[in-house]
Amino acid sequence: MRAAEPEGTLVLVAGAGRLPDLVAGSLERAGREFKVLALRGFTGRALRARADATVDLLDIAGTLAVLARWAPARVVPAGGVARPNPAALLNAGAALRNREALRAIAGGGDDRLLRAAVALLEENGHSVLGVHEVAPDLLSPAGLLGRHRPDAEAARAIETGNGLLAALSRFDMGQAVVVVSERVLAVEGPEGTDRMLARARGLNRRPFGHGRPAAGTVLVKRAKRGQDLRIDLPAIGPRTVRNAAAAGCTGLAVEAGRTLLIDRAETVAEADRRGLFLVGLEDAP
Repeated sequence: MRAAEPEGTLVLVAGAGRLPDLVAGSLERAGREFKVLALRGFTGRALRARADATVDLLDIAGTLAVLARWAPARVVPAGGVARPNPAALLNAGAALRNREALRAIAGGGDDRLLRAAVALLEENGHSVLGVHEVAPDLLSPAGLLGRHRPDAEAARAIETGNGLLAALSRFDMGQAVVVVSERVLAVEGPEGTDRMLARARGLNRRPFGHGRPAAGTVLVKRAKRGQDLRIDLPAIGPRTVRNAAAAGCTGLAVEAGRTLLIDRAETVAEADRRGLFLVGLEDAP
């Protein structure tokens, strides 16, 4: 996937987690000019300390005023947000001014909030780019990423998982599946990949904890067809590898060019240490 080449200053809207720091690092390595807009209660300490401005999640007018003043070429959202927590609502005035927004998202999840934020930015004339468009070095390349290779059983599992996820795309299901050879063990739902792996661990457990995991147990992860990658880019990291190993997986297969590798070197090293293969799939259906 080719990276976009926007001209002028970018604004990195930094949510929670490691991703905003990784994107900032990628932009710095590329020599891109950017400002950081921190979200109070979400942005990590290090990035918040160097932020050019900090806003409350629900201070819509304040956020738009900052962006109008900066007039960025593009806006790049990165990192997680959730329904407002106490730290995010320290500014009671913002909550009061935006009480209708509070009601609108009270019953929704992260996806709903992020989609609404992107729509709001676009309605106000801002062009929104995804992390995959400005920091392609954070994405999985194609091919073998570590020392271990999938065997024939694992290759069948990858094919089965790819086919299943492609078929489920139109139902807006999850991005991941655990497959044992040609048998589907678990499909990701709203609970996310880590909890799906915990469920798969129980289903794949041997009596009394003895014996080897079922041959060809593989985690397959890829984007849904038509998915808005600006707000929902598949991602794995060292924790995913550890959880996959605990679930009895012999390896992980992810969609190349459309899956974030959080802390890539550590992720690959974790897979190598645990004897798991890690591959980027170039020709996902």
